[in-house]
Amino acid sequence: MNKILWIFLIAMIFSNPIFSQTQITDANFRVFDAKGNASSLGSIIEALAQTDVVFLGEQHDDAVGHFLEAEIFKRAFERYGNSRRLVLSMEMFERDTQSILDEYLADIINEANFISSARAWGNYKTDYKPLIEFAKANRLPVVAANAPRRYVNRVSRLGRNSLDILPGNVKEWLAPLPFADSSEAYANKFRNLMSAGGGGAPAHISQQNILDSQTLWDATMADSISHALKRNKHALIVHLNGSFHSENRLGAPEHLAKYSRKARFLVVTIRYDESFPNFEKSRNEDLGDFVIVTDPKIPRTKR
Repeated sequence: MNKILWIFLIAMIFSNPIFSQTQITDANFRVFDAKGNASSLGSIIEALAQTDVVFLGEQHDDAVGHFLEAEIFKRAFERYGNSRRLVLSMEMFERDTQSILDEYLADIINEANFISSARAWGNYKTDYKPLIEFAKANRLPVVAANAPRRYVNRVSRLGRNSLDILPGNVKEWLAPLPFADSSEAYANKFRNLMSAGGGGAPAHISQQNILDSQTLWDATMADSISHALKRNKHALIVHLNGSFHSENRLGAPEHLAKYSRKARFLVVTIRYDESFPNFEKSRNEDLGDFVIVTDPKIPRTKR
């Protein structure tokens, strides 16, 4: 076993108790194509040969999904690392923390300061640390892709035009303003989700504002990926986000198509579902170019 893979294995064993305690194996997930035909992780990795960006859409509390993200990133590096620059891009870090993330990757600051200053999610150590440590060990860039939450919140309260008063240096942490509207397909999906969740937005908040704040997330992540593609020629970018941001090739992928018109992208949607180990078409068909259904009985991680 080479040194790089040994470092990754040690990180998985000692820093990720969720993975080790639940003993996640091939029995805990099934890979399908968009139409529900049986597929494999190997097929996903092979498809990356013709891809610039792969969106891995997760459910944030899915332990199997996080295990698979680390596995796909590792396998992509093993398969393409000698010929292409791999870049990890993450919704879980906001653009104003990029310098902090870079300092940690360069071993300038320790992990405790990184977690605190970069506002890492509560499930960082169990779910995302293996990916960060693998990138660090192999000197791979990591992109803090998301819009700072405080400005997303501002849009949800006051509307998209409320961003116009921000100073120029702050606007650099966001997608170029004015960011594009969501597509009609995405807006309809969002409205259906809001309706299913109990009647839509609170009375004092406009549903359109909430849609625009969600769209700011999508656009900023896409803009971050676009910049990473320009900085890293012939790169393969592995991007993590909540599945709604990329399901059906809507959301962030749509915005990426505006910022990087020639970018080739693949969407992998990972979700636990009561239909496991089968593929329930009414819920899962066309959610991605590949859909990975995971075992809903595996204990959830906690954010």
